[in-house]
Amino acid sequence: MKEICVHASTPYRILIGDRLLDRAGELCREAIGACRLCVVTDDTVNALYAERLESALTAAGYEKPLRFVFPHGEGSKNLQTLGSLLEFIAEGRLTRTDCLIALGGGVVGDMTGFASAVYLRGIRFVQIPTTLLAAVDSSVGGKTGVDLCAGKNLAGAFHQPSLVICDPTTLDTLPDATYADGCAEVIKYGMINDKPLFERLRFGVKSAQEDIIAACVEDKRALVEQDEFDRGQRQLLNLGHTVGHAIEQCSHFRISHGSAVAAGMAIVTRAAVRRGLCPAGASEALEKLLHSHHLPTGCGFTASELAAVASADKKRTGDRITLVVPYGVGDSRLYPIAVGELADFIREGLLAL
Repeated sequence: MKEICVHASTPYRILIGDRLLDRAGELCREAIGACRLCVVTDDTVNALYAERLESALTAAGYEKPLRFVFPHGEGSKNLQTLGSLLEFIAEGRLTRTDCLIALGGGVVGDMTGFASAVYLRGIRFVQIPTTLLAAVDSSVGGKTGVDLCAGKNLAGAFHQPSLVICDPTTLDTLPDATYADGCAEVIKYGMINDKPLFERLRFGVKSAQEDIIAACVEDKRALVEQDEFDRGQRQLLNLGHTVGHAIEQCSHFRISHGSAVAAGMAIVTRAAVRRGLCPAGASEALEKLLHSHHLPTGCGFTASELAAVASADKKRTGDRITLVVPYGVGDSRLYPIAVGELADFIREGLLAL
């Protein structure tokens, strides 16, 4: 088992190791003590892992937890589902000393975290990611939220978990496309500031899955501890996301988050090459690695369509928006531009080199 400690406003441990799901009860006992619990999950993960988790919790002395299950997918990550979750835990009479457990991928974790941030003005929650994307990214760092009609993650809060339990064996049931989504986030870390990780990924994520998850979590931990509330260097984690979120929204979420982020990374990197910021070899290496993980490097939308959506991104301040641009493999930097220049920047990135 690997253990990584995050020293944020609420310090917590991230535990990574096979079969940890079956030890979730004892691990929760150590982190949060005796309390009432509510497991939040989607219908897919519920059928796969909820009973195992419940058995582990009751074996450790917890009473049978409440369980809230919602339809899987980005379409459920909204205020309506959040409201239903809040009403459910209120009817269950959870108190401020009780705890939610997010069992699932990024949608489950984001929504559970947001519910725990606002219910009774804040209760604890535990993350148990069951997708690669959640394991390496969304379960760590305390960003929570839901989507609005105007865009992704526009309502949310910073709220750190009390514990993260990552059992890589739960990734064995992922469809190939869902696993590839997580690979996009792994590649992102390599492009941001971890060239050794990028080079290692030539052999695939599964070649050393647990070590690679831990490497990504360490990279994110360092940025979160430096800038917990996303006002500076933590924004580097948004590489590919401004354009990627626009791709998702333009597709009405038919394009998955990981595929959209992959395309977003490739687009901003090609634009950086055209502007003389990044060597062409870095773009070529990125696209080769994305293709080897069955990820896209472009999309079917126009620059105007993407810019219209991206201009409402939460990273906008006034008439400027901060992009993350690679200057080379393992060397990404914040790149503020005027909102009016965004369409031209994206247009340069949509064209093949």
